Amino acid sequence: MIEWLDIVDENDKVVGKAPRDQVHREKHLHRSAHIALFNSEGQIFVQLRSMNKDNSAGLWDTSAAGHVDSGETYEACAVRELFEELGVQVSVDQLDCVGHLLPEVGNGFEFTEIYTVRSDQSLTLQKEEIDDGCWVSPVELDRWILERPSEFTKSFPVIWLKIRPER
Repeated sequence: MIEWLDIVDENDKVVGKAPRDQVHREKHLHRSAHIALFNSEGQIFVQLRSMNKDNSAGLWDTSAAGHVDSGETYEACAVRELFEELGVQVSVDQLDCVGHLLPEVGNGFEFTEIYTVRSDQSLTLQKEEIDDGCWVSPVELDRWILERPSEFTKSFPVIWLKIRPER
C-alpha cells in the first residue's frame, strides 16, 4: 500500500502530494505529529523504534509519531498514530497541542505538531513500529537524556523541552 503525503511550502500550505518514499528522497517539506502519552502518575511513555524502521532505527522517541497522510489534519494524525502504535483511543479534544517544530535536515524536513495526552489505558505496542517501550518520570528522563543522548532520535531532546512538565 502506498502512503501518500501532502507536500507543503515554507508556510505549511499544501502544494501537492506524492508517495512517502518520493517525498523523503526528494526532500520535500511535509507534515508529522508527535504525541507524548503521560499517565496519571506523571510518567511519560517512550518507545524504542523498531530496528526495521528506515530512519532512527533502534533509538528512543516520543510515545507515538507519524506522518500526516494526504488530506489528513495534524490532530487526526495524532489520534490515529496513538491508536495504531499503542492501542490507545482518544478524541481530538483530549489532545493538548504544546508546540511545533519547523522543517530542517535534523527532523526530515517536517513541519511537526507536538501533542500531549493523559491516559491510563493499557498499551498494545505495534510490533512493526516499536521494539520496546517504558514509562519514566520526567526526572529520570532528564538524567537519561543528559547521560546517554545518543540513545534518542535527534528530534526527541528538542521535543522533550516543549513537553516536559514544569519542575
